[in-house]
Amino acid sequence: MLTVDFDRLGLQAGERVLDLGCGGGRHAFECLRRGASVVALDADFVELKGVSVLITAMAEAGEVPAGAASMEVQGDAFRLPFPEASFDRVIAAEVLEHLPDDRAAMSELARVLKPSGRMAVTVPRYGPELVNWVLSDEYHNVPGGHIRIYRRSQLIGRLRGAGLRVLGSHHAHALHSPYWWLKCLVGTHNDTNPAVRAYHRLLVWDIVRRPAVTRVLERTLNPVMGKSFVVYTEHAR
Repeated sequence: MLTVDFDRLGLQAGERVLDLGCGGGRHAFECLRRGASVVALDADFVELKGVSVLITAMAEAGEVPAGAASMEVQGDAFRLPFPEASFDRVIAAEVLEHLPDDRAAMSELARVLKPSGRMAVTVPRYGPELVNWVLSDEYHNVPGGHIRIYRRSQLIGRLRGAGLRVLGSHHAHALHSPYWWLKCLVGTHNDTNPAVRAYHRLLVWDIVRRPAVTRVLERTLNPVMGKSFVVYTEHAR
């Protein structure tokens, strides 16, 4: 399930990409499929090990085109171990809301982005995220959890403060908002609840099959209740 629109990111085969806070690797995998050289960076060694295993499986299955490459790096967003202007594209998906000094992380991302490069940043959208916080302390008040809810103006203002110019934005994953509201109501770790299990099956079906009915429904609902806010930027000139 991709949050970033790779066409809007403008990724081309052969380009170098940083996937900051790669987590399970969903965006890193797509970069590889498109022929890029991707650096998947995360603070969690276990996550990185899982990404490495899946990338090996992709290569064995013939899903990695010639010329594409990957590297898994353990590190943090405040001291990126790369020189200035190292990457053609940068992705920071659902990361900044976890970081105590998000401005420092944005400055680091801008530093490693090439002058001609483009960056995609995604965070939980204010409205749906606020509902989650109201319904459940367990949702966010955990080690490594979300420490802030971004308003649109706040995120854009901080990106501009890092020397970036906003090119455009959109919302994504409207069908996932009710799922998390439901989980917050019954307990975020209560995966045996019948309603949670039924909704999860719906989401898996949607992700795997991508039926027209749910694609149209999500596109219609995204402006109203999309769970993620996605911003595309480049260096201000």
